[in-house]
Amino acid sequence: MSLSIRNQIPGTVTAVTPGEAMATVKVRLDGGQDLTAAITVESVKDLGLAEGSAVRALVKSTEVALATGPVAGLSIRNQLPGTVVGITTGDAMASVRITVEGGELTAAITKDAVTDLGLETGSTVVALMKSTEVSLATA
Repeated sequence: MSLSIRNQIPGTVTAVTPGEAMATVKVRLDGGQDLTAAITVESVKDLGLAEGSAVRALVKSTEVALATGPVAGLSIRNQLPGTVVGITTGDAMASVRITVEGGELTAAITKDAVTDLGLETGSTVVALMKSTEVSLATA
């Protein structure tokens, strides 16, 4: 199966915490960073997820926000440091490619945000992703 989701980073499940309907799944990405996904308990069962399971973390580029440094006092669990390796801008929107340990992410943000943050190739950034926007696929 092919997907249009550009952001697909391999990792290994380190913990599953089930609730009534939703579960949090902690994933150690191949680059060493930790990521949390909030998915349904049914999905955990359907995918057979348990500690040690190989997965791919999937995040749409429109769900990746960027900051110029770590952000404290924020409910967003996933903050991956990286470096901008490319920016493609249009009239209103921009696609920003970022290398992170073990992979690459793309963030779709406004052209104004690129300007306001002073982003350019080589800029250090932090990619922010809500755990509810991270999907998992078995590898």
